[in-house]
Amino acid sequence: MSSDDQNNRWRKAPRSTTVVFLLGVFFIFASFGFVSDLTDMGSERPLRFAIYVILSGLFPVVYAYAGVTLRGKFWKALIPVFVLHFASFGLLGRYLPENPRPKALNAAATIDLQNRLVFDGISIIIAVCLGYTGLIFVSIREGRRYGKTEMEKAVLEGEMTAAREVQRVMVPEDLPQIAGYSIESVYRPAAEVGGDFFQVVPLKSGRALVVIGDVSGKGLRAAMIVSMIVGILSTVSGYTEEPAEILDELNRRLCGRVYEGFVTCLVLRLGDEGRIAIANAGHLPPFVHGAELRVQESLPLGLSLNQAYEETAVQLNRGDALVLLTDGVVEARNPQGELLGFGEVETMLRAGATAREVAEVAERQGQNDDITVLQVARKV
Repeated sequence: MSSDDQNNRWRKAPRSTTVVFLLGVFFIFASFGFVSDLTDMGSERPLRFAIYVILSGLFPVVYAYAGVTLRGKFWKALIPVFVLHFASFGLLGRYLPENPRPKALNAAATIDLQNRLVFDGISIIIAVCLGYTGLIFVSIREGRRYGKTEMEKAVLEGEMTAAREVQRVMVPEDLPQIAGYSIESVYRPAAEVGGDFFQVVPLKSGRALVVIGDVSGKGLRAAMIVSMIVGILSTVSGYTEEPAEILDELNRRLCGRVYEGFVTCLVLRLGDEGRIAIANAGHLPPFVHGAELRVQESLPLGLSLNQAYEETAVQLNRGDALVLLTDGVVEARNPQGELLGFGEVETMLRAGATAREVAEVAERQGQNDDITVLQVARKV
């Protein structure tokens, strides 16, 4: 385990664990005070003896606490604590010097010495046992906590793997070929798993649906909602090709299932000779020739069962292109807080920027949300 991992473990350790660890350190090193008295044959004065035992355990606790809290900056506390440590024992020796050892002991003094040495021996055993009991307790408790953390981490990684698999479905890498049209897509998630999605669905009639949307929220929750949307699209497109009807069905099935969130969605049906039908559920309208295309707008999906969606018919001439995007593009923000904005996007599109170029500009501006850009062009 790396030092960074150890530092993170101590930082997240319960306060009781830290207290028990420090008490364990205190008792182990306090035993040195009893050892010193035993070595000196019990000649230390009671007050000096008590202070020596306390200081012997206290300063190692300070060193240990500084190491736990300061971690890599432990050296900042080392020198001043060491100076205080040295000075404390120096003052103790100056103001409470040891008693001189008697040259001869009478019977009473011999009994007192025996009792003192027994007391020191028993105290050493108790202090060491308490200290190591505390350290063993901390080791077991931290081992269990570490195991639980690793298990939770493994579960989370499993969930993220599942979410990434869902992501591959909601943002396909390979787009189907649609007769009479060329489609370019760019997807840049802001996090490991984003909330943007798009689909290109060939229809039995030879036409195709292009769907783009954005689920409020991120992570596994958003990914699971998108998987539901993709499944519904697959089913609904089997019996209707009307964008408004598709949004109606999506809205009906999503109401009450998006956990106080919502989904913006734009559905296009690509027809013969550039005839396109569009229905919008609270999503950004498409751009054509660098200007927003006026389409019927409605509430996002999942908010109201009473919402009805309408279609807008558009004729796309040869060489024209519709650009669909999510709000992560226009809301890209630089460190100074300046948004990329609709004006800059429109300027780029009028100059003939491709979907990839628009996405790259948004990324350079400062990505704060998922960036998705689709360009649907009628072939010449």
